[in-house]
Amino acid sequence: MKIHLTINHELEETEVHIHAKEYNEQIERLMKQLQASQTTMLDGYFQQEIHLLKISEIYSIYAEDAKVFLQTDEQEFESKRKLYELEAQLAKDFVRVSKSTLVNIQKISSIQMGKIGTTQLLLENDVAIHVSRKYLKELKRHLGIGRDS
Repeated sequence: MKIHLTINHELEETEVHIHAKEYNEQIERLMKQLQASQTTMLDGYFQQEIHLLKISEIYSIYAEDAKVFLQTDEQEFESKRKLYELEAQLAKDFVRVSKSTLVNIQKISSIQMGKIGTTQLLLENDVAIHVSRKYLKELKRHLGIGRDS
């Protein structure tokens, strides 16, 4: 991969252009990292108020009854965004653990492997979250544990 930097003092803001032969997994990861590095706050809605939440304060994000919720230590806020949008935007800090749940990897205190192949995450706020088998390998890869890391 070649990297070029051009300084242009006439630009109002930084622009990133990616020129590639094809769209592949490496390009997708690069785009997710660039998008994630720009995000530090999310808007969360509680009753009639809009709260600006630091990403580092969000434990998990989950979808239920066609709504998306941001869970902090104190309470839960509704998000106006779709789960897949948040997953792409927060790819650096969050990992999908089931069809409806994303977890902040910095808030995981332990992984509990059950006897019959069930896995749960225990978060720092003592909330247990089920990990779907489908997403376990990606979780381990994201955390850098297991044989595939």
